[in-house]
Amino acid sequence: QIQEIFPATIHHFVQLSHLCLTENSVYAVVFGCIMVLGLPLNAVSLWILLRRHSLKSPNVVFMVNLAISDLLLAVSLPMRVYFYATGTWSLGPPVCILTTVIYRKNINCSAILITFICVDRMLAVVYPLRSRHLRTSSNAWKAVALVWLFLMLMNISRSVSMSRALKNCTVPVCFDYHRCWTPYKPAWVYFYVVLVFILLAVNIVCTTLVSWTLRSHLTDSAMVSNKVNVMLIFVMNLVMFTICFIPLYVGLLTITGTVIRPLVCLATMNCCLDPLLYYFSLDNFWKKKEDVDLATREE
Repeated sequence: QIQEIFPATIHHFVQLSHLCLTENSVYAVVFGCIMVLGLPLNAVSLWILLRRHSLKSPNVVFMVNLAISDLLLAVSLPMRVYFYATGTWSLGPPVCILTTVIYRKNINCSAILITFICVDRMLAVVYPLRSRHLRTSSNAWKAVALVWLFLMLMNISRSVSMSRALKNCTVPVCFDYHRCWTPYKPAWVYFYVVLVFILLAVNIVCTTLVSWTLRSHLTDSAMVSNKVNVMLIFVMNLVMFTICFIPLYVGLLTITGTVIRPLVCLATMNCCLDPLLYYFSLDNFWKKKEDVDLATREE
């Protein structure tokens, strides 16, 4: 009898359910592919950085922490694959919040560490002599420690807002908790949007200075053996910001609900692109640690 009264409504509901199921399956496959690529790439990169490179270099310190950040991001992806593959969440709010915090924290950490690498390379090329006292491993470790501490403190606020949003949900949505938000945006959304645009501006300035120096003002004190690789580092940084980071944070301001999922996928792809940064940044990436140390002393 209900089908006789509301045939169009039921048909529309069935079509919508089928569409959601198909869409969830697509996201499960996408996150699964990123996980399959990201886990081994970052695990191998971290092993090579620790085994074959000295942590006395600030650039290597930043890259090691970036690899750790990306590895943690990849480790959190199986939970997303499970959620989108099954269409439900049965592990409870604490596991959901923990997984989301790990994911979000490492997206932000990647953006900051990529900028640190960009600034370090810029100082090495543009101000090689004047920046020697700044470009030390101890300063790099201090900067990295402040970043991790800062993000941990910021995620306390984010965890509270997410916990409130999950309580407003009538179904176990976990990673789609945005649909349960109140109409206003949390304060941390605006803060991170401003932060990511500041980081983008820093990357643009560094890229401009390095390009200008390599073209016409490169002195004998800043010899660069492979200018193409140097510029590739900065171009890759800008590409990752414009494709992975900026769309996501602009989307957090302007988009509500599950429409933001594609932007989350783009941001997650960052963990697969970062290993390319290590390869182009370190000319001796595949060499043994003893050979790298010897080349560094000769320079």
